[in-house]
Amino acid sequence: MKKLALIGCGGIGNYHLGHFLQFTDIVELAGFCDLIPERAEDFQKRAGSGKAYTDYRVMLDEVKPDMVFVCVPPYCHGDIEFDLIERGIHFFVEKPLALELDLARRIRDAAAAKGLITASGFQCRYSNLVEPNKAFVENNQVIYIEASRMGGVPGVDWWRKKELSGGQAAEQTIHQFDIIRYMIGDPEEVFTYAARGYVTEEEWPGYDTDDLSTTVVRFKNGILATISTGCYAKSGNCLDSKVTFSTRDKRAELKILGTLKIYGEKPAEPAKDAGGFVVKGDGAVAAADNNCIIYKQEGDAGIACDRTFIEAVITGDGSKIRSPYADAFKSVSFTLACNESMATGKPVKVELE
Repeated sequence: MKKLALIGCGGIGNYHLGHFLQFTDIVELAGFCDLIPERAEDFQKRAGSGKAYTDYRVMLDEVKPDMVFVCVPPYCHGDIEFDLIERGIHFFVEKPLALELDLARRIRDAAAAKGLITASGFQCRYSNLVEPNKAFVENNQVIYIEASRMGGVPGVDWWRKKELSGGQAAEQTIHQFDIIRYMIGDPEEVFTYAARGYVTEEEWPGYDTDDLSTTVVRFKNGILATISTGCYAKSGNCLDSKVTFSTRDKRAELKILGTLKIYGEKPAEPAKDAGGFVVKGDGAVAAADNNCIIYKQEGDAGIACDRTFIEAVITGDGSKIRSPYADAFKSVSFTLACNESMATGKPVKVELE
């Protein structure tokens, strides 16, 4: 049985551990590493196997894992990945891959040269909403995309410093940037404005990042988009966060890992059960009225995301991974280009290679 190890036993590591505990039939949970020993020890106890470490290099040399999940803050990437590559260990990296594009590029190229199987934490690509959303985009001429994500400030110190987190666009709303890329193709150029002064340091000591940013995007296929993100919200009432794909006579509204509403199309299967739903292979579908179809999220897309990578390492076939490192690099570049535009006040070309 292949061995799995985890570096980083914080919040996102806990998310993945919940999945790993469902995969013990196919993989051995062999090592857990965190700078805070109690965290690693807690993970080891919950797994009922493996060993806890505070030094990931010691763990790699003792456990000799076949695969590693890297779940560390954005500013911690670099040495970990190169040490994994040197040892020939397949790896899954949480987003964002890095805060410096050249670093991510060097990791990408080194992993490819070593022939490693890689993946990244874009679990939204594994949602059952993806297929109907892709079908809408493929069967209709999308002209404009409007996207937003408004929330609050996460309760971890490093997130409040833009130099450590990359800011909200790069650290959180990258999921929106990525799913748009996945649906319609690569961006060409961005221009981003940012605003500060609404969230205070009195509210969040050490806070030093943008409260709001709005980006205009031109895609290679001519589609235009506006993508806005903010951490100023005190309530979900401040804005209805979603991604809208607009055509001349229809639109699809995606609430990531929530619902997909398609306006302007009639349901393909009008028959309903007593609860008002038609259960199909691509999710639960309800006709809200004659002008709207609603698809609902089913289950945890992260389970499929993690298991796909694990099975790829077991079989040696990474073809089913929807976001390998090389592709995730492009989404990271997308958001880092926005950061550059905020800093320079100029349009920025998105580097895709």
